[in-house]
Order: sequence, then C-alpha cells, then structure tokens
Amino acid sequence: MKARTRISSVRTLAATALTAALATALTACGSSGNLPAPSGSGSHSPGALSYQQVIDGAPVAPDSAIPAGSLMAKIKARGTLNVGGTDTSALFSLKDPVSGKLTGFDAGLAQMLAKYITGKPNENLVLVTADTRETLLQNGTVDTVLATYTITPARAQKVAFAGPYYSSGDAILVAKGNTDITKVADLANKTVCTESSSTAANDLKQYAPSAHVILFQTNAECEQAVEQGRADAYVLDQALLLGDSVRDPKVKVVGQPFTTEPYGIGVPLNSPEMKTFVNDWLKTIQSDGEWAKLWQATIGTVLSGDAPTPPAIGSAQGS
Repeated sequence: MKARTRISSVRTLAATALTAALATALTACGSSGNLPAPSGSGSHSPGALSYQQVIDGAPVAPDSAIPAGSLMAKIKARGTLNVGGTDTSALFSLKDPVSGKLTGFDAGLAQMLAKYITGKPNENLVLVTADTRETLLQNGTVDTVLATYTITPARAQKVAFAGPYYSSGDAILVAKGNTDITKVADLANKTVCTESSSTAANDLKQYAPSAHVILFQTNAECEQAVEQGRADAYVLDQALLLGDSVRDPKVKVVGQPFTTEPYGIGVPLNSPEMKTFVNDWLKTIQSDGEWAKLWQATIGTVLSGDAPTPPAIGSAQGS
C-alpha cells in the first residue's frame, strides 16, 4: 500500500476554478476554528509569498539541535524524511496528476520539517489511512505522520503527538441536491458514513445516536456512497470535506462544525526526543512567521483575512 513521491519544487496551490468552488462551499457552510470567512476574490493577500518561496525560505536546524543517536540524526544521515500522509486533500495535501508533486498545508509542513532536519525539503510520502497510521509509526515505516491527524488520549497511548498545529471540526457532506440535512440534528434516523478508526465514528454515537452509521476505509469510498445515494450524509473533519466539495461538484458541505478536532504530528512513542524536536520546530516557524506564510500560500489563497493564530503547543489532551 506504499506510494512514494520525491518532493522538490512545488507549484502554487490554487487555480481560479478551485478558488471559486471553495468560496461557494465555504459560503454555504460558514467558518469555524482556524477557518476564516471566505474571500470574494480568492486572491493572495498583498505581499504573500508563493508556495515554493515559503519552502525555499524555511529554516534549517543548527547541528547542535540534532544529537547523535537520535531519530533526527538518523533522518539527517538518510537525507530524507519518511512521512505518512495523503495525496487527495485539496487544501492540505494534494498530488498534481501531471507533475506528481504535492502541495497543501500538511504537505508544506512535511517539506519544511524535512528541510529543517536534512537541509533540503526531501520527503518520501507513504500513503496512510485512519486504520494504518499508528501501525506505520510503530513499525518504523514512517518517521512521522502529517495527515490531518486528530490528537486523542487513546491514540496517544500508541503514538506520540507534537502540536497541535491546527484545529478543525466534524462537519457534514451531502449530495448537491439534498435540502433535508443542514445540521447535525438532521442526521437522526439517516444513513451516515464515515471513515473507520476516525474520531467522527465515535462522535456520531454522541451527536447522532439514532443514525445508521456505515464505515469505510477511505475518503473516496464515503464520498462515492453519498453520490450514489447509499448514504444520506458523510461526516468527517471540515477541512477534508471542503476539499471533497472543491473536487466534486456533485456534493456540498452544510452547517457548522459540531466538534473541535486538534491536529497533531504523529511521531514514534519510543522517540521522545523527536516529539520535543518537532514541538520546538513548530514554535520556531510560528514565532518567525513561516507558519503564517505557509497558511497564506495554501489555505489563504482561497480564504480572506490574516492567518489565524495557531493553537498552543501541548494544549490538546494527549499532546
């Protein structure tokens, strides 16, 4: 199930069509958490850097920050960061079908972290699902997971989390013509799909206890179930569902997020030095403005306003 992609130069994320589609989707569902209001034009803020400029300007760690024998030292010697991630999320990690390159907020953070450790944004992507993330960290296949990975105490028993670095929340995706479902209360007695092992699977037990929940392994399977009428709605993180609505004109995101989902960077539980290192790196890119520059070059290409304030490091239970 591995798919590896060598990351080098990367194109700017947004195109005009994507901008218009996402602005429409966001207007329909409102904004929450880290997502500001939609932009009317979807253009860069004045002075915003391109995606590649952000990656090129990202810092490199001093040698003193990488002790001998640490996981970071092994990554530096290898020259490549092995990252568990995805390649289908329009805002966070999307693979260009022509060039094979990745862009997005998570993709950019992975490339910046790789550069911080090795001096170059050399990342090997290993595709993960909600069912495989912990296993791939535990068996050493990946050094870290950057995949809109919600921090929970249960998951923190299996892997360690740096961050949180972003915050989203569960939202609802329905077929474009659906007018019956606009909020979580409307999911009562409906057929609702979500990804197995996702936090949404448990959230639905609390917020929509009478819904008939069906589980799939991937985002694509859930989206297809809604399109085909096998499910009335799909519940998952708003950030991911917005990406689906950008790519697929047959679906839309409705209502407001009804949970808070803090995203963390998964690292091996047996490498506490890696968690400390990544947390220190997050603090560095937040304080020097690199985090905000990346937001502007990705999510900020289609949303108006200044970059949001990132959540405090260690503020989520399990981080």
